[in-house]
Amino acid sequence: MFYEEIGERPPLHLRLLLPVPIRTESAKTNVGDEVRCLYEGGYLLKRITRIEPCRRYEFEVIEQNLAVGRGMSLAGGCYAFCELAGGATEVAVTTHYTSPRRPAWLWRPIEAAVCHMFHRHLLTAMRRNVELP
Repeated sequence: MFYEEIGERPPLHLRLLLPVPIRTESAKTNVGDEVRCLYEGGYLLKRITRIEPCRRYEFEVIEQNLAVGRGMSLAGGCYAFCELAGGATEVAVTTHYTSPRRPAWLWRPIEAAVCHMFHRHLLTAMRRNVELP
């Protein structure tokens, strides 16, 4: 599940900090697939770069026409899955980006906090989607 596929609007704090997602277009099931992710005010084009069933799902951002955090460039991301006892699965999300903000020592913790909020929202939506009856 991509951020752009979550059924409800993001919470207010994410809407204030990040572009608001609308939807995705195209399939994202095979390596090489390109997915257009639409936002209010722009889009990202993501290419699936690696799929290891039940283990990893990686993508790169190959085109960005979207203002993020005053010039941040999104580079890609990864979902890593680890099977746990009792049939549970641990999911780890990684987001790759570059930031022009300086001084980096000041902005890095703020950017990390925003990424953490973003990841928590995404993982919560994934959990809800899996736990639906």
